[in-house]
Amino acid sequence: MTPFTPSRRTLLAGALGLTGGLALSGCGTFSPDARVREWNLFGGGDGARLLQIHDKFVAEHKDIAFEAHTLAWGAPFYTKLAMSAAGGRAPEVATLHLSRLKGFSPTTMLDPIPVDLLAKAGITEQDFLPETWQRCVVEDRLYAVPLDLHPFVMYYNTEICQKAGLLGPDGKIKQIKGVDGFVDALTAVKDVTGKLGASVDTVGPWRLWWTLYGQLDGPFLDESGTRLVIDDAKALEALQYLVKLATDGLIPKSSNYPAAVALFSSGDAGLSFNGEWEVTTYQTAKMKFSMAPFPTVYDKPAYAGDAHTFVMPHQTGRRQADTEATIEYIAWMLKNSADWAAGGHIPAYQPVVSSPEYLNLKPQAEYRSVAPDVFFDPDAWFSGSGAQLQSEAAAAFSGIFNGRSAPKQALDQFKTAVQKLLDTPSPV
Repeated sequence: MTPFTPSRRTLLAGALGLTGGLALSGCGTFSPDARVREWNLFGGGDGARLLQIHDKFVAEHKDIAFEAHTLAWGAPFYTKLAMSAAGGRAPEVATLHLSRLKGFSPTTMLDPIPVDLLAKAGITEQDFLPETWQRCVVEDRLYAVPLDLHPFVMYYNTEICQKAGLLGPDGKIKQIKGVDGFVDALTAVKDVTGKLGASVDTVGPWRLWWTLYGQLDGPFLDESGTRLVIDDAKALEALQYLVKLATDGLIPKSSNYPAAVALFSSGDAGLSFNGEWEVTTYQTAKMKFSMAPFPTVYDKPAYAGDAHTFVMPHQTGRRQADTEATIEYIAWMLKNSADWAAGGHIPAYQPVVSSPEYLNLKPQAEYRSVAPDVFFDPDAWFSGSGAQLQSEAAAAFSGIFNGRSAPKQALDQFKTAVQKLLDTPSPV
């Protein structure tokens, strides 16, 4: 999902062939030799959960030879996927972050999704949020099917926030809104913890800054995707606000991803801003916590995030039997995505979003309202989850929290790095 937690990126033991070699005799609606090889990038809790879901799929589809392979998260995954697609020797289906789709050269590296087969399997455009579905369409053809949305959210320690006066009669956190309201809430929490208001990754602060910049409705690239049109005033406003939070001791001056998780786990911070996938970490630790949308600090709701999608990497001579089995796999995964949502991700398939099975998941269903306002990374070959843009933001912005660099200096460094990337031809 995102490149900030090594524990979630560790290659699962025996990853090559998680449910491997399941060449089972044809006894159902699919050709006896129908096969689906799946590549994904899920380690840690996501990987373990996917293994369980895949076991259910295999048990229900004994007429499909299914193999799942987990590859190292980030650049290694995308490099290997691109190489396999370029050679026409790719797996039948793979996971792709939606933020990476348009930069992946989909019309050459991916095969379009057959919407007629998808509809036959019971999956149509109407089953998804329009904003999400349209991002999967390139040159009027569907190249990805969204599985989930994973936004930047707020975790809160219910005991600490109760003492801070932030919980309502229902035990849920009261709405936090506005520049001053956000500071007031963090200050109230810090008064209880004696240390910090909130934990957040300030070594890799892209998602925090991108959320605030999105709430300011700031542009990034022009419509052609070739020219940087960042609004300096809005970008600096967000950076200067983050400096204030760090200077006032409300967020850490230097904290990497594991440290941010630890600060919340230990109670040194009563709030935490992170991706929703850490829900399993805190549940396992038996913490008293819940989750809510990240506060709307500025003008409009916007939440840095992404989506996992299913794509069909380019194959030379893709077999119809395999395609039909692949579409069955995609459709089945969507219809059973409440199991996947237990790990924190918001289902993209709307019939599941409205299902009791999902709505009864607590706290996973508490922030589902943010789905239409997930703020994706810019569309560029160097952008998206695990891509170079986030690394350049980390290099430029991490110093503002502890005073090593001024916001204007950091922004100039970031813009110079982005321009260099824009001037570099896409390697794909």
